[in-house]
Amino acid sequence: MKIISIVGARPNFMKMAPIHKEFIKNYPEVKHLICHTGQHYDDNMSKIFFEQFGLSEPDFYLGVGSGSQAEQTAKIMIEFEKVAINEKPDLVIVYGDVNSTLACSIVAAKLGIKIAHVEAGLRSFDMTMPEEINRILTDRISDYLFVTEKSGIENLKREGVDESKIFFVGNVMIDSLITFLKEADNSEILKELDLIGKDFILVTMHRPSNVDSQEFLEEFFNLLQSFSKTTKIVFPIHPRTRNNIEKFGINVNSDVILTEPIGYIDFLSLLKNAKLVLTDSGGIQEETTFLGVQCITIRNNTERPITVEEGTNTLAGTNLEIVKDIINQRLNGEIKIGKIPEKWDGKAGERVCEFLMRILITNRINKLDSIVIKL
Repeated sequence: MKIISIVGARPNFMKMAPIHKEFIKNYPEVKHLICHTGQHYDDNMSKIFFEQFGLSEPDFYLGVGSGSQAEQTAKIMIEFEKVAINEKPDLVIVYGDVNSTLACSIVAAKLGIKIAHVEAGLRSFDMTMPEEINRILTDRISDYLFVTEKSGIENLKREGVDESKIFFVGNVMIDSLITFLKEADNSEILKELDLIGKDFILVTMHRPSNVDSQEFLEEFFNLLQSFSKTTKIVFPIHPRTRNNIEKFGINVNSDVILTEPIGYIDFLSLLKNAKLVLTDSGGIQEETTFLGVQCITIRNNTERPITVEEGTNTLAGTNLEIVKDIINQRLNGEIKIGKIPEKWDGKAGERVCEFLMRILITNRINKLDSIVIKL
């Protein structure tokens, strides 16, 4: 039985690793192959993750690189079609909501290959987000939908998806987090950056709707500068954000500690030890919720509502004056108490593989029965 997992961007690696390891450990009859599209091609955004997760080199590397939404999606489709035709997998697994997810799903669907979508059903209800389009279209053409939180089930049902295709398994990214917590405790990153645990703010910011705006980016760095006078701020900077800082000629206060993108284990150490996290990332909302770290999401919507409803995440919007007030509240001790959501227990990968094997084996038996009947 042959299965190909599609990864293209940093979050995909975290979601795929537990599933890959589960197949190797408990399902030797499965040949699980990894196809890296090259959507994230910077070593700090890609190669280091394969090394830290103990993954072998990808079986296929498409090397598509950057480009517009259409260019990147088209390049991935062209290159993955060659792989799919040659390999003839029984199943393609896609993860999350990046361009690689949608592109490879379309290819698989048109070739009649079954598709499993891990992290299905999440919705921001904001069609200006490319990720929202990717989510909706991928879910529409997928055969098996693996959901991280109950809002995903509700969204899919509302869209008319047959309940037999929906599987509530929990969050595979939390599997990876739990696996590497001990290693994160041994990280030297706090020492390297001269930080004290629970005494700094960690920042990530990369969404085009935020960082492609010169006005927003200038105001955002002014905001960071105002807090950097009393609290250390660490900002591992995404290539897109760095490019826009240079493009717009934004002056970055030397008190803000800018770093290159950081490997998973070191970043997990920063995340765990931060007093407060400012982000526009989806996955970080989930990770901070599991870790019980205060998170302020600088967006007008979230596709992960459970992190707000049950977790430590605050959806602040993009009005930076309001964001400033919330930061002050958190730094002054007005914290949000959260809890770990259901099935975020480190066993989501096991559940995904168990469901898939049960389905694929049943399908094979049904096909054999059908052949026998025809004979």
